[in-house]
Amino acid sequence: MAASEASADEVERAWHDTKLAQVLYHDWESGTYDHKWSISFDERCITYARDRFIAVAGRAGWPYARALEIGAGTGFFSLNLRQAGVLQEIHLTDISSGMVAEAGRNAARLGFDVAGVVADAEGLPYDDATFDLVVGHAVIHHLPDVEQAFREMVRVLRPGGRLVICGEPTTYGDRIARTLSRATWWVATRATRAPGLASRWARSPAELDESSRAAALESVVDLHTFQPNELASTVRRAGAAEVHTVTEELTAAWFGWPVRTFEHAVNPDRLGWRWAMFAYRGWQQLSAVDRLLARVVPSGLFYNVSVTGIRPR
Repeated sequence: MAASEASADEVERAWHDTKLAQVLYHDWESGTYDHKWSISFDERCITYARDRFIAVAGRAGWPYARALEIGAGTGFFSLNLRQAGVLQEIHLTDISSGMVAEAGRNAARLGFDVAGVVADAEGLPYDDATFDLVVGHAVIHHLPDVEQAFREMVRVLRPGGRLVICGEPTTYGDRIARTLSRATWWVATRATRAPGLASRWARSPAELDESSRAAALESVVDLHTFQPNELASTVRRAGAAEVHTVTEELTAAWFGWPVRTFEHAVNPDRLGWRWAMFAYRGWQQLSAVDRLLARVVPSGLFYNVSVTGIRPR
């Protein structure tokens, strides 16, 4: 279950305090986050995490002996990379104590010992040159000062150590995804109120209200989108070398975001294993198409951008 539900008063206060919004939203979501985003620690997500890492950073250096995940959430990225053989010892931070606790529970279920700390990525509580690898997934778009966070990542890396941040929204890709999601929500919530459908397909008013509050908080905690070239420049200014980016998901995002929105707009009891496989296989097949399109389509049009760099020796 989620740690707590966000009240209207809490949401109002969060509009005026970015860090409070991050804590409030992610604490609230921590217990249901894996279900919401279909996060697992099986072959499906192990493959996803490994492939995202390889796409931007390759296979050299495996396994990294000591790794830190920033904005770790429930541990999705580092725990699956651990299972994939990319890294060994895991340390993780998140500004949300609820997320750190949930990541610890996930690690324990997998038989891993992890060191979790509640901390802000803009001021990491570690000595210089502590880690061989710093990773993050869908995290820097939540951070008020992105360049400062990258300075901290570079600082805690050993000379020659690598940072890898994946799954960040591009400016164009995010605009399209949000437009498709809003349209899907509008259609789905109205269609399921039609006679003959409401009793089986509609979510309760309370659930829809909770989803609306979540959407309001998401608009507060999602602070940035990125142009790939500008993101690379930010990482270089922060002190990293050998910086480059890759972008992924074009048609896969056009498919995936409406599918995800539909899942939250309707009664989840109506969606079973076949739907889950349809959603996953559809995204997987379109991602393969997108890898071909990447040869001819400008990088900024894709939804996800990942970046890597190393701390100079």
